Amino acid sequence: MLKSAIRLTSATSRTQLPACFSSPAFVSAAPYALSRSFHASAKQTQKTYSTADVPAVSGVPHLLTDNDLSPKQLTDIIQSACQFKHQAKVLGKPSEAPLAGKTMALMFSKRSTRTRVATETAVAYLGGHAMFLGSQDIQLGVNESLLDTSKVVSSMVDGIMARVGAHSEIETLAKYSTVPIINALSDLYHPTQILADLMTLHELYTPKGSEPHTVSPATTLKNLKLAWVGDGNNILHSLMIQLPKVGMHITMATPKGYEPNADILKHAQQIAQKAGTQLGVYHDPKEALDGADIIVTDTWISMGQEEEKKQRIKAFEGYQLTRELIEKSGAKPDWKFLHCLPRKQEEVTDDVFYSPRSHVFQEAENRKWTILACINQLLVKKGF
Repeated sequence: MLKSAIRLTSATSRTQLPACFSSPAFVSAAPYALSRSFHASAKQTQKTYSTADVPAVSGVPHLLTDNDLSPKQLTDIIQSACQFKHQAKVLGKPSEAPLAGKTMALMFSKRSTRTRVATETAVAYLGGHAMFLGSQDIQLGVNESLLDTSKVVSSMVDGIMARVGAHSEIETLAKYSTVPIINALSDLYHPTQILADLMTLHELYTPKGSEPHTVSPATTLKNLKLAWVGDGNNILHSLMIQLPKVGMHITMATPKGYEPNADILKHAQQIAQKAGTQLGVYHDPKEALDGADIIVTDTWISMGQEEEKKQRIKAFEGYQLTRELIEKSGAKPDWKFLHCLPRKQEEVTDDVFYSPRSHVFQEAENRKWTILACINQLLVKKGF
């Protein structure tokens, strides 16, 4: 303040202002008056910014829902996964390490066994580094907003595998991310799980004498009927959207009050109608199982629904998959069983789960190869 006053005094003396303006009182007050005038002017033009002013990032490929894959892209991913599996397990060949020096962040709000192991080993096979960020490492949307997390993390890694709660969370992450994001699970969709399911079925129905990576899933899976017995959850949502793309039919039986999301069901019905496939909705497991080639169920109590356990167990009485129920309901003689795991006794009995009809462990392994194919497509080839 003293230096400003001195400069002002010197200037006024040179211009010979009237005596009243050169008085000590004016000289000491002038800098404050100028400062006050400047800040008053700034306040008039200052803008208050919010998250609405943060521009979305465009042009980055993601896999957020099953709708992100066209029928051809879907079958290409399955064949690519089969090719990687054949290369690694049959031929024993390593990859060319296309992700050498690159990092993929695994941002998991929910616990995981298969998804975490599948993703970490897939990234390693491609020569990259997987960085696991669990709920104890970062809390999405808690200590830091989803927007801020997305901008910070995506600026330091080359891809993100996100396992979240509400589907809106992964949409927000993708909106501001500068790198590809793969949905490892949300409350509405589980796209990578259904890719593993379809890969497993493709392997099972590939004609003898042929290799799965040389045959299109659109030919091996066409006209097969899959029956779902259980909760109308994210797995069912993804199945409803993807199966018609390979020519498969689907029937489902859920208890009243546990039906799939109405909007997703309507969308799936439109996809099935366009594809010329059937989509049946029932409450009686016997009706859904009639004529089924493949039978699928999942947990009745997902993470975050533990408080509903007693209520759900009661609501799902009669939905436990037993060999007797399946065969008395008229399933095909060579029916096959899938479950995404972890499995609980009330959902399916041992005589189904551990029988030769069950392919749950092959299905679990295929999480690796389908996730690997997705990572290769998005991070190496830069899109589907």
